[in-house]
Amino acid sequence: MSENSKPGVWEGFKSFLMRGNVIDLAVAVVIGAAFTNIVNAVVKGIINPVVGAFGTQDLDNYSYCLESPCNPARGGEEAEGIQIMWGTVLSAALTFLITAAVVYFLMVLPMSRYLSRLAARREAKYGTPEVPVSELDVLKDIRDELVAARIARGESAPNGPAAPGATAGPPPEGPGTPEGPAGGQGPTKR
Repeated sequence: MSENSKPGVWEGFKSFLMRGNVIDLAVAVVIGAAFTNIVNAVVKGIINPVVGAFGTQDLDNYSYCLESPCNPARGGEEAEGIQIMWGTVLSAALTFLITAAVVYFLMVLPMSRYLSRLAARREAKYGTPEVPVSELDVLKDIRDELVAARIARGESAPNGPAAPGATAGPPPEGPGTPEGPAGGQGPTKR
């Protein structure tokens, strides 16, 4: 292959960027980053005040001390004791649950309903949609055709008895057999 026929680095990079998956991923990252601000605002403006009615608005302050005295590090001091910060874990778990709920109820559920309505309209407009054929069904059809062809030639079916009226013997002569390419007319000279 010559040097000129290979695609250049720039052309390869452009084709990589123009793939649908890369663009979809970039859009998802940008939307996800913007969506994080919404979720953080919901947690800070709604969830934390509700939790604050029972304690503090900042869940990060909730902790448990395994070994006394528990004094968190301030300034340049070292922390004393062993402190389990379960409030931080609870805050992250609530943020995750809120994010998952908002994504599901505001994005996934409406989109799936829209797509099902769209499929119903297409079915009503164009009739019954084609049933997708699986790879296994295609392979079964090929197998059945091969068995039918063997039976028609008089060979026995694989893993089964011979077809009625068929004799079990050598395969018929034809192209590719040792008798020759012309269907049993003898070997040809090369």
